[in-house]
Amino acid sequence: MKESFVEHLACPFCEGDLIVAQVHAKRDERIAEGELACTKCKRTFPVHRFIPRFVPNDNYASNFGLEWSKHARTQYDSYTGLNISEKRFFEETKWGRDLKQEVILEVGSGSGRFTEQAASTGAFVVSMDYSFAVDANYQSNGAKDNVFIVQGDMFNMPFKKQHFDKLLCIGVIQHTPDPLKAFLALPAYLKKNGKLVVDVYKRGLDDTLGVKYLLRVVTKKMKPEKLYRFVVAYVDFMWPMATAIRKIPKIGPSINWALGVADYSRLGLKGELLKEWAYLDTYDMFSPRYDYPQSLSTVKKWFEEAGLKKIEVHYGYNGIEGRGTTP
Repeated sequence: MKESFVEHLACPFCEGDLIVAQVHAKRDERIAEGELACTKCKRTFPVHRFIPRFVPNDNYASNFGLEWSKHARTQYDSYTGLNISEKRFFEETKWGRDLKQEVILEVGSGSGRFTEQAASTGAFVVSMDYSFAVDANYQSNGAKDNVFIVQGDMFNMPFKKQHFDKLLCIGVIQHTPDPLKAFLALPAYLKKNGKLVVDVYKRGLDDTLGVKYLLRVVTKKMKPEKLYRFVVAYVDFMWPMATAIRKIPKIGPSINWALGVADYSRLGLKGELLKEWAYLDTYDMFSPRYDYPQSLSTVKKWFEEAGLKKIEVHYGYNGIEGRGTTP
């Protein structure tokens, strides 16, 4: 991190200002190893491998750290040769492509596929994840002058309140222990007339009929490395059948999803790329400790309870997507 980036931070315990207290190693004007300190409560926080750390690596999102370490570039458009991430980012946010002079907060970055898209607008992007996926994100986006990557907890975020113009939280809320609390934590960090975009899995028949929620009783308790090996073996075993099922008009990919094999053929993925995404998202189905899909009406109530205006909640890319503006 650059020393100037500290202006976006605040103590997650007392909301006091943070300062750079120690610099142990530096490279290209960036702090590689060091320590931040709160001017109010005097707590200290490490900077490790260029990233300020406000949580331990071993937490309930450790499975995502493994996932994004193994698939650091899998979902990047520059890797697939398709515009999947770009299309989803701009269609889901409805944001413009020129956001210079604005500051965006991304909560739950994963490996950074949407960090890259947000940065492409020219905005300054503060990108946070709870897991050690931040290291994968730094490898891809950390050298950009308009990207600041942080490891922190969305329930106690280390940022100044009423500070950001826009906030993005995609693919995260359903994987927290308390989705409502997680959602309600977000608007406080936005300025007046700030724009909030979130998505969440939708509640449907697959909650009871699909393989995912039947197997998750066991798989969510497995060690991430062991589960990942199981997923690779399962996808390899099912692949010939999934390839045949995929050819069934209209419903083929949906059947594969119900059988517990992620199928993104509708996005134009083929061959080994399609299988790589199957490994990634099949693991993503079975590994999270928490997985709480929501109904459309519930998500609308979240926005209303938060006092947001210009609310739009509808079915979309990840199930349900919602947009709102702070008063």
